[in-house]
Amino acid sequence: MSLISLIEVFVLFTFCLLKIYLILTYILIKFNKFESIMKSLKYKLLLSLLFVSFKSAFCGLWVVAEGGNRFLQVLKANNVAFFLRPNMEDVLNRAGVGDGVLLLSNTRNDSGQLKESQKRVIESKRLKVYLEYPYYWGESRPEVKKIGLERGVLLEAQDIGVPANSIVTLNDHNFYLYKNDKPIMAIAKVAGFDFAEYGLDGTIAYPGLYREGQILVSSTALSDYVISRFGPNQVLNQLWQYILKHVGVEDIGVLEASTDVSPSFSKGQVLKADDYSEAIRRGVEWYRQSGLLVHPDWADYLQQYTKKNGEGVVFPRTELQHRVGDGSLGILEGHASYIQADGSQPIRWWIRGDCQAETAFALSSGALLSHDSDYKVIAENLLEFLYVKSNLRSGERDDPKSTSFGLIGWATTDPDAYYGDDNARALLATIGASHNLNTSRYHSYIIEGILGNFRTTGKSGFRGPWFRDAKLQTLTWESLYEKDLVNLHPHYESWLWANYLWLYDKTGYEPLKERAIKAITLTMNAFPLWKWTNGIQQEYARMLLPLSWLVRVEDTELHRYWLKLVANTLLQDLDSSGAIKERLGIAGLGRYDKVKSNEEYGSKEAPLISDYGDPVTDMLYTLNYASFGLSEAYAATEDQQYSDALQKINAFFVRSQVKSEAHPDLDGAWFRAFDFGRWDYWASNADSGWGPWGTQTGWTQSWIVNSLIAQVNKQNFWEMTSSFKEDKEFVELFNVLINSMLKLN
Repeated sequence: MSLISLIEVFVLFTFCLLKIYLILTYILIKFNKFESIMKSLKYKLLLSLLFVSFKSAFCGLWVVAEGGNRFLQVLKANNVAFFLRPNMEDVLNRAGVGDGVLLLSNTRNDSGQLKESQKRVIESKRLKVYLEYPYYWGESRPEVKKIGLERGVLLEAQDIGVPANSIVTLNDHNFYLYKNDKPIMAIAKVAGFDFAEYGLDGTIAYPGLYREGQILVSSTALSDYVISRFGPNQVLNQLWQYILKHVGVEDIGVLEASTDVSPSFSKGQVLKADDYSEAIRRGVEWYRQSGLLVHPDWADYLQQYTKKNGEGVVFPRTELQHRVGDGSLGILEGHASYIQADGSQPIRWWIRGDCQAETAFALSSGALLSHDSDYKVIAENLLEFLYVKSNLRSGERDDPKSTSFGLIGWATTDPDAYYGDDNARALLATIGASHNLNTSRYHSYIIEGILGNFRTTGKSGFRGPWFRDAKLQTLTWESLYEKDLVNLHPHYESWLWANYLWLYDKTGYEPLKERAIKAITLTMNAFPLWKWTNGIQQEYARMLLPLSWLVRVEDTELHRYWLKLVANTLLQDLDSSGAIKERLGIAGLGRYDKVKSNEEYGSKEAPLISDYGDPVTDMLYTLNYASFGLSEAYAATEDQQYSDALQKINAFFVRSQVKSEAHPDLDGAWFRAFDFGRWDYWASNADSGWGPWGTQTGWTQSWIVNSLIAQVNKQNFWEMTSSFKEDKEFVELFNVLINSMLKLN
């Protein structure tokens, strides 16, 4: 017999003796013999020992699970004593009256039925049992369903200690389709941030947690929460307190949250200069360890996992993605906002045009800072892939006679879609990368790209959200250039105005400035009646850049006032942590407004919040661009308010950066959403695939990395790229192209 077995036998024998002592004590009290016996000092000492051991004696906890179950570590960390047994039959033979039993999920595929005979033993011994998937109660194994958009909704919330209809995520797990009229927790597709905003109306709800006599039944594996990254942590903690109280364990404090993926620093932690440098290093290195740089050994998966004329399909990483490409085959978009059962995240298998240039900008900036030549090579290869090797600038986009000439395709699977915003970011990133790489190789693509968008912009400076090539081929650029269009939507329009102002400054071509100023004027005169995309904050954040550069080209009191107005409106929601709280815009003006029903949840693009007040910041649409815009605003005006706000935001980036040893492909990234109240990655996941846990090689990662580098280097984009103005080759090339591309008949 092993030493562990001997110890268990000894402990069980001791418990039995203690129970006998308690029974004797009860008898003595019953027959009025207790007082006389109590005079014995020996018995007083015995009673002291007896009552100290009372809780352990009568509240033994038995656990059936595999030894590697992470929840066992949680119990140990909270000093919860328990006996780990291989199966339920063994527990039933050993457990005493009133003991608690946890039947926890195993990683093996087989499931265990709780039989009728075992239930009778549970009833006779008055055992307090928690049973979870893959164990089940009933005559036959219930039907199994996979969790997709469904979440847990706590219905008996008062008993658990949380508000009614509180939400918990149950990522990527199977669950049994039990039937129960009064579940404690339902599993359903519901809209809402913290709570099921519309209750269970219009959705199918399945029992997730319910009582069956002395048995607390969970239809899914709640004990997987640590590795599977269930959230939010406070609600999960209360739920597990409730479960553990059912099996006789009380007052154990705060359970361990998932540490597999966490922020790099706590909310109030003081940062050192080295912390910023390390955040930049990890942010740049993320591109290599993310597994998103396409390598020849797994490039064939692109053909399998993408679809023509549309977005890439979401698939897990392949076994080959530890092999890192050099940029010559491009880079994938990023991780989708889905968390799999093992805590990993699948990726979007497609190649976007904007991400290629934006990644090149980040890597080339990182190369200058770290002197890592590999970053430089990858950046060069990505630009070459974008403009030369891929279909993103080929065909009609490379034909001077085409209306589409100079435009950059949306994605290799859909190159014939042209978003002005995507083009604007790709072109600014190409300018920044070209400066970092000290190359004139892409000067023609920069000029053609800006002019290609400019000549398809109407006479008031607005272009509209996007074009398809098929439509453009039926139109002339001249007809678009003379079109009278007004689109008060900064997300789609404003960074093109920044491109026009930048190119005007380098060449002196007046129409670029004139149309940009006209569009900005119309937009500011209509303030705050702007269209908005996923929230109004991103519209304010986007306007900071063109307004800053407008001050550069025309430094007037009015232009400074406009910049201050937008900045103040945005920064009124700047939290002390450096996060900017999201808010919805004016009703009726939103492209992707608040989710209005449970059925609508997860079916389209959507905000991260349900209502203003939800403490979430958006690093895909808002904070990333706010930092870049504020950097340029301070450089243009030397207004300390902009600098102070920027310092806070960059400190937030350092603290909120993802830290993960368990998932190296996430370490060093920034997720889209961050709940700065909880200090955790949490928000509504209604936005189909681009919710709180999504990463983005372009929009998010690149502009955050470059914002941090700009602060460390005490530089700004406008002055950094001023050398283009003195580049005679660039100016001469512009003069040639302006005559060919904008020569009116």
